[in-house]
Amino acid sequence: MPPAPKEDINDRLKRLIDSAPCMVFMKGTPEEPRCGFSRQMVGILKEENVKFSSFDILADEEVRQGLKTYSNWPTYPQLYVNGELVGGLDIVKEMKESGDLGSALPKSKPLEERLKELINMHPVVLFMKGSPQEPRCGFSKTMVALLNEEETNYKTFDILQDQEVRQGLKTYSNWPTYPQLYVNGELVGGLDRVGGWTGYSQGKYAYFQFQYSLLSYDIIYCMSLIIS
Repeated sequence: MPPAPKEDINDRLKRLIDSAPCMVFMKGTPEEPRCGFSRQMVGILKEENVKFSSFDILADEEVRQGLKTYSNWPTYPQLYVNGELVGGLDIVKEMKESGDLGSALPKSKPLEERLKELINMHPVVLFMKGSPQEPRCGFSKTMVALLNEEETNYKTFDILQDQEVRQGLKTYSNWPTYPQLYVNGELVGGLDRVGGWTGYSQGKYAYFQFQYSLLSYDIIYCMSLIIS
């Protein structure tokens, strides 16, 4: 199975920034900040009662260094709202003191609405642990390899970066495990559905359903190109 091609760093950074309406790049996690500035940023956002996602820059040196150039901001934490840089801790503290922070932060969406948006952000969406370039579990790694083998154009969401989505999608989809694959907004299933066709008639049926879903996506995509 061919490995996933390495993602351009700027494309990866944009994907991470856009993965949540309110995104914090910090040292550590909200539960265990690894520096005082990150701890203060988390505290301010919690005081504002805003839902946010985070990325631990200590766990990824490429992101840690690349984002400084991408954002033209040399320090951490960095706060992004709706894909735009707000700033670091000093800026956020100034906005809080002036009363401007609350209006700048995104209003929380109901979880179900947010899940629908994520599921429909692309014709083929994979909810997985990690990224296609760096899967964080064997099941996700195998699913990525299968999709790459089919030369499928797809987007992913890293459930390890958002506990609300990770837990909520299990209930929404009535599917308790990851990865989960969606085509045209509909759940195809997990790895056992997509990859377990060998030697099992039920698996073969699921595989042909999967192939049919991808074919439908290809037809819709080609029609959109013709129309445009």
